[in-house]
Amino acid sequence: IRVMGGLVQPSRRLSPLLDERRVVLCVGSGGVGKTTTTAALGLAAARRGKRVLCLTIDPARRLAQSLGLEWSANEAREVDPDLLAAVGVPPRGSLTVMRVDTKLTFDSLVKELAPDAERRDRILNNVLYRYISTSLAGTQEYMAMEKLHALRDDPRWDLVLLDTPPTAHALDFLDAPERLVGAIDSPAIRWFVQAFQSSGKLSFNLLAKSTATLLKGLGKLTGGGFLEQVAAFISEMNALFGGWKQRADAVAAALRGPDVAYVLVTTPDPLAIREVRYFAERLVSEKMRVDAFVVNRKNPAFPSESAHTPEVLDALGLPTSPPLLEKCAEALKDAAGLARLDRLHLFSLDSIVEETGAPIVSVPTFASDVYDLEALRQIGDILAP
Repeated sequence: IRVMGGLVQPSRRLSPLLDERRVVLCVGSGGVGKTTTTAALGLAAARRGKRVLCLTIDPARRLAQSLGLEWSANEAREVDPDLLAAVGVPPRGSLTVMRVDTKLTFDSLVKELAPDAERRDRILNNVLYRYISTSLAGTQEYMAMEKLHALRDDPRWDLVLLDTPPTAHALDFLDAPERLVGAIDSPAIRWFVQAFQSSGKLSFNLLAKSTATLLKGLGKLTGGGFLEQVAAFISEMNALFGGWKQRADAVAAALRGPDVAYVLVTTPDPLAIREVRYFAERLVSEKMRVDAFVVNRKNPAFPSESAHTPEVLDALGLPTSPPLLEKCAEALKDAAGLARLDRLHLFSLDSIVEETGAPIVSVPTFASDVYDLEALRQIGDILAP
């Protein structure tokens, strides 16, 4: 039994998610430990004998080194079985990691949807496309979902985990398919499609006078060539719109499937807790499940005073002098204060945890950064023993 805030949670923790689900998404604001949580859950599943794929957008360099990997975009890299065997992974289990490249994924989608090679090449070589495929708001989130959708039914893996993109708001990826389709099917887009005649030249004759005047003025500032590129790109993308919308709808539906689990990751920091509460409430409002909460870097509870301090110092070979005992007492008092502060902050999660019935698991602050398989194994044992 673990006690978090004012709620008592069962000790099964996240094990059922690894045993019963096909896809697990780790969600949270930036800097809360989503990548580490994803990797730890992946290792825990591999130790159960599962073939696991972890998808990540922005992997930590230390974590990559600890797994013995060199990151290569959109290529699956399997962790050395000998390294996995050292932390208890049986021969039938495996851990594969893939870094999702936004542009390469976008390129693959265009190649799949384009009706012919000529149209495909016109889109891929368009200047505006090169910008949109890397920098348009929502593109990174959508392409992460697209890659997940493409791989979720791949028979090579039993479980797919996604480390969701680092965004200002944890729920951005949930809206990404609809937002990207809305950007393609907006009134402004239709203006350009209307103005771009079959000759391939931008014409203002078919537009309303006010719109034509506005675009001509913009053309003087940016140069006519830029508007031609915009119009050509929009016209080509419009031809793909039916397939694009169908694919986006399928991706959005997949996020709501019964085989998908959402693990909401936070720290005791009030801003991170506020973000994860908001996302949990959004999932509930859309009748989607909140499957678990993970609280990383929680300060462990220490007594503010300890009668055993002299024995501990003696065991460490340190002198039990009054100055050192006094410093130890101050350190214990500070540690107890930090733990109490974390507990107060986490009380704000109690209502949403009670509403969803999701387990909440805390991972204590480690003495050093988590960057090797042994540390990931320890975290995995906490999350899913």
